[in-house]
Amino acid sequence: MSLLTYNLMSAIKRGNKWWIDFRFNRLRYRKPSPENSRAGARAYEIHLRHKLSRGEPFNAEENKITYRKFAADWLQTYVKNNNKYSEVISKEQILRVHLIPHFGDRKLDAINSLDIEKYKAKKIEAKLSPKTINNHLTVFRKSLQCAFEWGIIEKMPVIKNLKTLPQKYDYLTIKECKQLIEKADGVWLEMIHVVIETGLRFGELIALAWDDIDFKKRELTVKQAFAKGVLGSPKSNQIRYIPMSKSVYEVLHRMEKGEDYIFSDANGKPLKQIACIKKLHRICNRAGIRKIGWHCLRHTFASHLAQAGANIVSIQSLLGHSDIRTTMRYAHINGTALREAINILNRNNEAGESKNYGHNMDTVSAFAVTMSDISKPKTTMFPPNKSEKRAEALFSIN
Repeated sequence: MSLLTYNLMSAIKRGNKWWIDFRFNRLRYRKPSPENSRAGARAYEIHLRHKLSRGEPFNAEENKITYRKFAADWLQTYVKNNNKYSEVISKEQILRVHLIPHFGDRKLDAINSLDIEKYKAKKIEAKLSPKTINNHLTVFRKSLQCAFEWGIIEKMPVIKNLKTLPQKYDYLTIKECKQLIEKADGVWLEMIHVVIETGLRFGELIALAWDDIDFKKRELTVKQAFAKGVLGSPKSNQIRYIPMSKSVYEVLHRMEKGEDYIFSDANGKPLKQIACIKKLHRICNRAGIRKIGWHCLRHTFASHLAQAGANIVSIQSLLGHSDIRTTMRYAHINGTALREAINILNRNNEAGESKNYGHNMDTVSAFAVTMSDISKPKTTMFPPNKSEKRAEALFSIN
């Protein structure tokens, strides 16, 4: 069969890069084209097919690329096309500072699980936290997953995250909230008040615009956020609607209305996070409480809702969590709800004792009776036989 009879539609564009993908003698060849165009990719495929048909040894190294080279292509063709700008910056930094210095010279298909374990050991020795190392592994895993999906590597190495302790968080008591608000003034009072009663992230707070406020519905819309100084969509790309409390409504209603952001500097530009954190710390000093960050006020909002018995799904919706497991860290705060759950067993157990429980007993009551029966001494309607008596005597403890 002539080489020209082969289907040359194997030139594929992935992102901004042209690749070839074809089989020859049952072997598959997938490579980025040296010339980044459809015509260049087709010409490159013909060149390789002729080379293979003449029996010339195919340079194995030519079909392998280093992680350094692939990471640069991946950043351009995948990350920049599919991630927000703030995420692009974060991934680029992880690649440049951590992953490429360690894996950069390794052939992509030669990276194995042992290499990854050595990387983890190296970063642990450098005193990086398990959470930070896991963030690196997430980026590394995604890059290799793309290499696998694009046919550059035949299999994925096993990548195991480090075990991490449950994330700790801080929140203010109602008394501390009052102390903080009493010592704040101006725009800082308004910002603190809004976060404590809406749970906005700092990036969402400073991106809040007047057209996001519906005073008739008494509702604010979270549809954008600042991250690393760049305006984009909120975390998890979720638009959410938060009803305003009476105090938040009053705070926003008496503010001077503008055409842009609600909270901005004297020139109408977005506030800088570092400057806002320093200002919050000074207010904390005046209030006589520990130094906290703006995210602590978000935790305060969620914690107070949980303490008041709010439904965990409602809290998830208000906070904009994509995974309810993130919201569940507030569940233990609702001691009243937990006590009420146990009281259900107590009430049903008492009801079970006052009647001859039978087929009509509900599941929870049956559970309570069963648990109480476990602690009672076991009796039998049949007396033990001789063998059982001997076994009892043999294993009894005097």
